[in-house]
Amino acid sequence: MNPKEIIQSKEKGNIIPSSDLEYFINHYLNNEFDDDLMISFLRAVHTHGMTNDETISFTKVMLDSGEKIEFTDSDIYVADKHSTGGVGDKVSLILGPVMAAAGLAIPMLAGRGLGHTGGTIDKLETIPNFKTSLSINDFKNNVEKIGICIMSQTETICPADRRMYALRHQTNTIDSVPLICGSILSKKIAEGIKGLVLDIKIGNGAFMKSLDQGKSLGRALQSVGESFGLTIDIVYSGMDQPLGRTAGMWCEVQESIAALKGNGSKDLMKVVYELGSKLIIQSGITNDQATAISIQENLINSGKAFQKFEQMVDLQGGDLNNLDKFIQPLFEENITAKENGYIESMDTLKIGWATVELGCGQKSKLTQLDATGGIEFIRKVGDEVKKGDPVFRCFNSNKSKLDSTIELLSDSIIIGDNKNYTKLFYQSYN
Repeated sequence: MNPKEIIQSKEKGNIIPSSDLEYFINHYLNNEFDDDLMISFLRAVHTHGMTNDETISFTKVMLDSGEKIEFTDSDIYVADKHSTGGVGDKVSLILGPVMAAAGLAIPMLAGRGLGHTGGTIDKLETIPNFKTSLSINDFKNNVEKIGICIMSQTETICPADRRMYALRHQTNTIDSVPLICGSILSKKIAEGIKGLVLDIKIGNGAFMKSLDQGKSLGRALQSVGESFGLTIDIVYSGMDQPLGRTAGMWCEVQESIAALKGNGSKDLMKVVYELGSKLIIQSGITNDQATAISIQENLINSGKAFQKFEQMVDLQGGDLNNLDKFIQPLFEENITAKENGYIESMDTLKIGWATVELGCGQKSKLTQLDATGGIEFIRKVGDEVKKGDPVFRCFNSNKSKLDSTIELLSDSIIIGDNKNYTKLFYQSYN
């Protein structure tokens, strides 16, 4: 087979047979052709898409490119959560321990920042000595021992996705539905899970700007996931403003710890409880959402959820002692309101890129992340402000990056006479 002919076929909008997909991806993994051909393939798929059957075949090739994990204890419900990416989205750091405390097993392969959105792995690595690179045996043993482990993708699990993930970042093909399906589901299926809840973000700070776009992705993910035997629930949550009180690196871990201790912001905890309810109901613990929410609240209030977080950090070598003293930004500056009124809207995409500028995301492979970087949201949509009131507090340990971030954020909010509120949820359905 000729890889260029496969690309040319997709560029004409043709369906690529399973055997051709397998040939193309496996030969790429074996370094029999370079990144340029894969980039052309990704762009062709981004432009012309894939059929459902084609996406299933693509996902299977990605899955079969590496090892798979199996959990043999049939009494434990093994599940996971995935978000399509948002600004200030630290839900995994809270939801995972809550679900483990509820008796579920959560083997979570998480990613690094992609585009303007933060990565769970990048945030966890701000904890001193926290190991995100584990062997598959250690990963599985940790899950079986305490109910949760969060680690980065290994070289042996879905290596095809690992190689292509970085190229998607470079080629503006992040929002391709079949590429998203293959990337998300190959890793999740490889985890050995039975159930999955998907948080599809909608809004100006999301990859999916409209509910119609989100539904298109949701239908594809559900169809492909169910073809592999997964139980899938979908939640569509809003990303027209950042989630929670902070966006960045260590500050999001701090906020997650506060949430696990019962001091989470309302918008953040509503998303946690919505997603958690889906998994608790999937597991058979209850079939009632109100009861599922109550279970989660009790696990947080009793300290059991935070205890799971502590156990996870301990097993992965992390040290939570005296962190607030050691991870301190050298510089900070406020963004203030330019007039009186209400915050009517936020440019969440711009805010996301501002966190990248602060040092919280990858601009290139050589970018050094800044654990101290982030933004605190002092006011959000619907809040009343007076001229000169602080709206954002920006902080990091690089003054020039902080200055450029302040300039970037100067027009990121609209203040007017209307007390608007953004949608927290668009729709939830099975």
